[in-house]
Amino acid sequence: MAYIGKVPTAVPLTSADIQDGTISLADLSATGTKDATTFLRGDNSFQTVSSYADSDALSLFNVTGSAPVYACRVWIQFNGTGTIAINDSGNVSSLTDNGTGDYTLNFTTALPDVNYSVQGSTNNISTSTGSFVLQVHTLAGLTTSSVRIINAYGASANTGDGKRDESEIYVAIFR
Repeated sequence: MAYIGKVPTAVPLTSADIQDGTISLADLSATGTKDATTFLRGDNSFQTVSSYADSDALSLFNVTGSAPVYACRVWIQFNGTGTIAINDSGNVSSLTDNGTGDYTLNFTTALPDVNYSVQGSTNNISTSTGSFVLQVHTLAGLTTSSVRIINAYGASANTGDGKRDESEIYVAIFR
């Protein structure tokens, strides 16, 4: 059965009742007050956001236990060869190529302090040179708005030896 005009509120709607042009947004209503402090629930009522607890975040991440959950603040996957290119990222405004295997990630939104952890890896297709390890370049120091990273063979990043561009570089920053 399709309705033309205003739908009686006592009649429940089904997907078959809704057809193009028969029900407008004005015909739909919800109980409660719509404002900046409420959200629309699935039962078509507005609910006030009253508080937030750590357990709410744990529930969102679908985890159990009492250990805290720390979200990734910055992440990027980029091509570090030739003209560098960001394939995808979060909270990265730009990427600077400082030379072979040497990059600076610039953050869109600054981190609250420099007490963060940088994790990274690369996809090294060549097996003849051994494995490469993404390193945080601490000579420039960590800042709240950027971090410099080096992709180099072994522990040679600080001496400038063994730096190498890779086609797949992955970085995640946690705080």
